[in-house]
Amino acid sequence: MSITVLGIETSCDETGVAVVRDGELLADVTATSMDEYARYGGIIPEIASRAHLQTFVPTLDEALERAGVALGDVDAIAVTAGPGLIGSLTVGVSAAKALALAAGKPLYGVNHIIGHLCVDELVDGPFPEHFIGLVVSGGHSSILRAGNIATDVEELGGTLDDAAGEAFDKVGRLLGLPYPGGAHIDRLARLGDRCAIRFPRGLSQGKDKARHPYDFSFSGLKTAVARYVERLAERGEELNREDVAASFSEAVCDVLTAKALTACEVFDCDTLVIGGGFSANSRLRELAAERAAKAGVTVRIPPIRYCTDNGAMIASLGWELVRNGVEPSSLDIAVDTGMDLGRIKM
Repeated sequence: MSITVLGIETSCDETGVAVVRDGELLADVTATSMDEYARYGGIIPEIASRAHLQTFVPTLDEALERAGVALGDVDAIAVTAGPGLIGSLTVGVSAAKALALAAGKPLYGVNHIIGHLCVDELVDGPFPEHFIGLVVSGGHSSILRAGNIATDVEELGGTLDDAAGEAFDKVGRLLGLPYPGGAHIDRLARLGDRCAIRFPRGLSQGKDKARHPYDFSFSGLKTAVARYVERLAERGEELNREDVAASFSEAVCDVLTAKALTACEVFDCDTLVIGGGFSANSRLRELAAERAAKAGVTVRIPPIRYCTDNGAMIASLGWELVRNGVEPSSLDIAVDTGMDLGRIKM
């Protein structure tokens, strides 16, 4: 039986709506308010919420038109219920509830982070029986063990302070780069010497590594970069931004890939799926491919267009839930800003 799912994503600053039918993406439309935040140096939750209100209906209409389906043609509606910003999540979940009630369709409130992994299925095909997932973004750095993506996901570890993308934004500010810092640091890093400065690798040595084999800490790294920049300024020495960017990026990507591949070895998984906004980073992709090849692990990373928040990832996860016979969510579900990563749906 054919299954068509409408997916809605509004966890932060992107309004995404997509339609997936039987594992095939029919349409994916995204409206972003990112340009609004450059002057603030970060997301402003109230602005993000208002932007979702303004763009949701046009985005929905365009997605349905591109897919060539009407609302009544879909079999279920999936929406991000968490984690994310409470105002942004509330806009999307409220809209999804209204659509589900009006059209008489089942509602699935799903986990945004797991969606970042699931979207790869639209590109690279069905997942193996079990795999390790690495999700890296502005707010999350997490390692997950996955069996059936719709019913069996376990969080092995995550960030204890700054996430990878958040650390990049903060270091970008230190280097005088525009917000968001990730793409700008990536560009500079390609021109620098990644061995020029030995920045620390958090939770990667001795007792810290033993206690936190799959956890991340980038706050100390960010502070080390700040101290390095300050010392140069005090001495009146020139700052080589390219070398700082390259060395900082190497420290982050070194830890991310090392811990993810350790999880692959420990849990006997020969596939690593990487998702989230930071998975667009060129050095992360390069280093993951190099290390995985040596370890005999296949790396799956979706194209850059699917790395940032989008409706396709939510529609894909919703489709998996429907086809696996998972019960829908109740129409009275609440959003969960800190939704547990072992919880696939509300």
